[in-house]
Amino acid sequence: MARVPRQSAPPLDRSSLERLALRYVERFATTRGRLTDYLRRKIRERGWDGEAVDPAAIANRMAELGYIDDRAWGEAKANTMARRGLGARRVAGVLRQAGIAADDADAIAPAVADRSVDAAIAYARRRRIGPFADQPGDRPTREKHVAALLRAGHSFQLARALASMNPGDDPAELLE
Repeated sequence: MARVPRQSAPPLDRSSLERLALRYVERFATTRGRLTDYLRRKIRERGWDGEAVDPAAIANRMAELGYIDDRAWGEAKANTMARRGLGARRVAGVLRQAGIAADDADAIAPAVADRSVDAAIAYARRRRIGPFADQPGDRPTREKHVAALLRAGHSFQLARALASMNPGDDPAELLE
């Protein structure tokens, strides 16, 4: 059976770009930065036909209409990452990558810091580190556990304290 070559989509204009933006925010929770990147990618892929338009302006308009809320997206993402056991540095990196403005990220940071110990304990439980391990770790194992906690975005002091705990110790003492 012969394949029929697919026709390429026509170049975008302002109205089709706005329709793409509306369709994107309808399907996905997103940020202004991510929507802007998506629109720029679509312009690169399909080309442009018409007067010049700024994808960032379209993203800002979607935010003005209430279709995008960077702070709400950032709070939801930070909560999800904390439940997975990821620390403040990882959360900050994801927010920065998503294009969250500095003032929104600063507003989210205190809540992330408040949950840092709980997130580290959740990560240690999932990875069987410190008090959740089957047996006490030797020095190389503890160093690997500290490195894993650091990669997860936790502070060195918290990572070292958690990895140094013996199996069966109560991690609640870290909350004090």
